Amino acid sequence: MSLNSKDLLGIRELTVEEINLILDTATPMKDILKRKIKKVPTLRGRTIVTFFYEPSTRTRSSFDLAAKYLSADTIAISPSTSSVVKGESLKDTALTIEAMGANIIIIRHSAAGSPHLLAKTVRASVINAGDGTHEHPTQALLDMYTIREKKGTLKGLKVAILGDILHSRVARSNIWGLTKMGAEVRVTGPATLMPAEIEKLGVKVYMSVEEALEGVDVINVLRIQLERQQQGLFPSIREYARLFGLNKQRLALARPDALVLHPGPMNRGVEIAPEIADGTQSVIVEQVTNGVAIRMALLYLLSGEEDSNEITG
Repeated sequence: MSLNSKDLLGIRELTVEEINLILDTATPMKDILKRKIKKVPTLRGRTIVTFFYEPSTRTRSSFDLAAKYLSADTIAISPSTSSVVKGESLKDTALTIEAMGANIIIIRHSAAGSPHLLAKTVRASVINAGDGTHEHPTQALLDMYTIREKKGTLKGLKVAILGDILHSRVARSNIWGLTKMGAEVRVTGPATLMPAEIEKLGVKVYMSVEEALEGVDVINVLRIQLERQQQGLFPSIREYARLFGLNKQRLALARPDALVLHPGPMNRGVEIAPEIADGTQSVIVEQVTNGVAIRMALLYLLSGEEDSNEITG
């Protein structure tokens, strides 16, 4: 079985079968990460380009490591050091990259829909590493993988997404993925950070954080985007932490074995208390490891199973 498209543009386009395929493929990839020598020849001879218009630590470095562990050749291009600063369009830059022999182009861009434009322009596979406030599919996949690994299933779980839903591409991708896989998704946070009519996506909206967290199996805490604070979307950082931050009292409302996730980077003491971030219910560090495994799985699947080497080398 393989993915239905040459690209990964969003969770919205994926079927349940494709999501399961990606999650299942990530397991042998994670086994590679446990080896003393983390290297297999699976994608030897393939060229993978990362093209990030926005800053990134976890996503960019995990894609880079994923490609290297699979023996692909990699190149990272930044707009500040490319012809973009001379006025070259995204389309022409992509065509230039493809003409150099790129097999997969991984892009992060502030404009929603940029990966879709790219995918229509080039023959190479395109992976969306985050486009504006639209989607961040690989983050949702690693979140789902982490939950499934710990809970055994996604179906029937109650998952609360807490924080800045309005600006979060992570929230949108998680909502589309989790609801497809049969989970009950709750969203909560300040009313000013809640998109209009979000319930049409199949989620339950709670204005009370305490009600939203009651009896949930998973809490996914979103980063408060401090750069948005100038817009006055909530009174102050201190006020946000008091009213909406995940602390010991609020965590106690969830199931005793509830998982705590965070896409990073964290604002400790704002959206999440330090003792929760470092506590026994936190799987935040494991999310990072699983992110590499998920991205290895995607690079493998999009490279074409029929003419690539075995996964394990």
